[in-house]
Amino acid sequence: MDYRACPNLARMLFDQAERLGDKPCLWAKREGQWRAVSYRDVGAQTMQLARTLRALGVQPGDRVGLVAENRPEWVIADFAIMAAGGVSVPAYVTNTVDDHLYVLANTACKGVIASTRALAEKALLAARRVQGCGFMIAIEPPSAADGPVIVQSWQDALARGQREDDGVAAIVAGLGRSDLACIIHTSGTGGQPKGVMLHHGAILTNCLGAYHLLEQLGLGDEVFLSFLPLSHSYEHSAGECFPLSIGAQIYFAESVEALSSNLIEVKPTIMTAVPRLYETLHRRIASGVERQGGLKSALFHKALAVGRKRYEAPKSLSLVERAIDPLLDRLVRNKVRARFGGRLKALVSGGAPLNYEIGLFFTALGLTLLQGYGQTEAAPVVSANPPGKVKLDTVGPPLVDVQVKIAEDGEILVRGELVMQGYWNDPEATQATVRDGWLHTGDVGLIDDDGYIKITDRKKDFIKNSGGDMIAPARVEGLLTLQPEILQAMVHGDRRPHLVAVVVPHPDMAKAWIQAHGEAGNPAGLVDDKAFRAAIEKAIERVNAQLSAAERIRRFILAREPFTVANEMMTPTLKVRRHKVREIYGAALEKLYQ
Repeated sequence: MDYRACPNLARMLFDQAERLGDKPCLWAKREGQWRAVSYRDVGAQTMQLARTLRALGVQPGDRVGLVAENRPEWVIADFAIMAAGGVSVPAYVTNTVDDHLYVLANTACKGVIASTRALAEKALLAARRVQGCGFMIAIEPPSAADGPVIVQSWQDALARGQREDDGVAAIVAGLGRSDLACIIHTSGTGGQPKGVMLHHGAILTNCLGAYHLLEQLGLGDEVFLSFLPLSHSYEHSAGECFPLSIGAQIYFAESVEALSSNLIEVKPTIMTAVPRLYETLHRRIASGVERQGGLKSALFHKALAVGRKRYEAPKSLSLVERAIDPLLDRLVRNKVRARFGGRLKALVSGGAPLNYEIGLFFTALGLTLLQGYGQTEAAPVVSANPPGKVKLDTVGPPLVDVQVKIAEDGEILVRGELVMQGYWNDPEATQATVRDGWLHTGDVGLIDDDGYIKITDRKKDFIKNSGGDMIAPARVEGLLTLQPEILQAMVHGDRRPHLVAVVVPHPDMAKAWIQAHGEAGNPAGLVDDKAFRAAIEKAIERVNAQLSAAERIRRFILAREPFTVANEMMTPTLKVRRHKVREIYGAALEKLYQ
């Protein structure tokens, strides 16, 4: 498709529905079987729902909330809101009632579309407290549906759309690239989330960039496996809009827990994920090999060593290594690729920095891993490594039609149609972030001689100790979490003499410790065990040996539970909420300085 000429996302979908007809589009597992909705049916249901939204009073520019897990109806609802001239406002399924209230009230939503009964009931409690929020369309209507908000079932809404007059086609024809498509709230790593206003052109520019990047792989009948939340801009653009723009099939994973089996069933050709997933897969693969031991373990480590050498210093490969590499490919790497379905063209990593060692691990095992970079305010992808020349310690060159420059203080600035229109109802924050057309990302980095961007840290996350040293916490935390004893970590020490840390022990290590030492109770009880703490301290000492004096961890506390979405210490896209961790552990961290 001609991305630059496409006027809006709704037009893109309807054109694809007409062109591709009965080709499978959206897949979900129902009663143990994968079932597809065709492109034609996606287009028809989108039109029906858009007509009903118009009948419910949605006018151009009105906001409509969307609360659902990843499923075909999510995509249909998202595009129906836009086709009706409205603005889609996605919300995370992990949101509390208060979270929903903030999102719906912040954007003055006219109504809400929800999926399961549990999600609908939470969203309805919030909607009733938002002035002007008058309707809910629910796949599974809530049990108590009375009150000021009119509740309609999904099926009734589709049926109503078959009877209503068709004014949607004219609205779609009138939508331009600068019209607002969605308001996506940032995941709030540093406090209350902001509503990022993304227009149709911003997301289409991202789709254009992704196409130019991935066409080097030979795009055909592609299959995507979607499991990151569609309410996040990364999955919204890269896992929903882009696949639809190339006529791909999208499978919605049953859950993160079922991801391994879904990969084998679906056999995706392209997969987008955040670094946390790759870290988890790295641990599973590595620990599984260690359990096997013997010849299998030896072959695996040899494949890893030769693959690493082939990436880092290909000219140094010996004749023997060159000779056995194809054999290692058949005996080891093909089995690793089979765990991803066997036909994967590329893994794409975004949403947070990818540890170099993790990227090298998968590359050495024969998988193409493309690290990219972006943020919600850029719809969200700014750059990515091209398949033909991957540099794992960078996030690649800017995508097509994207300008990037480095400010005097090292901050990465971005300009192009992909830049947001601003933060909803927050002109001060908008002015501070977008100046003279340049998005001030808050990330610090450099551009190398090949035009590739290298991120060094978050500008606002730098720690400046009392000696004036500037420390990048992400680097220290990344090294800590590579240790098998440590699952998660957050360092602390702004305006203090040295760094301290909150450390979450790895549950496998805790479980093995309990079995070996006959300890009673659960792993949380080990935080007060001196011998257990000493084992964690040895892991920290290994990391300290790789760090400068200012970066070293002098003291630490052990967390009694992991950082999770449920306890609000992680965002839904698995980034650590630093402010929340400090809120819980701040006093204990400060005591370490006494």
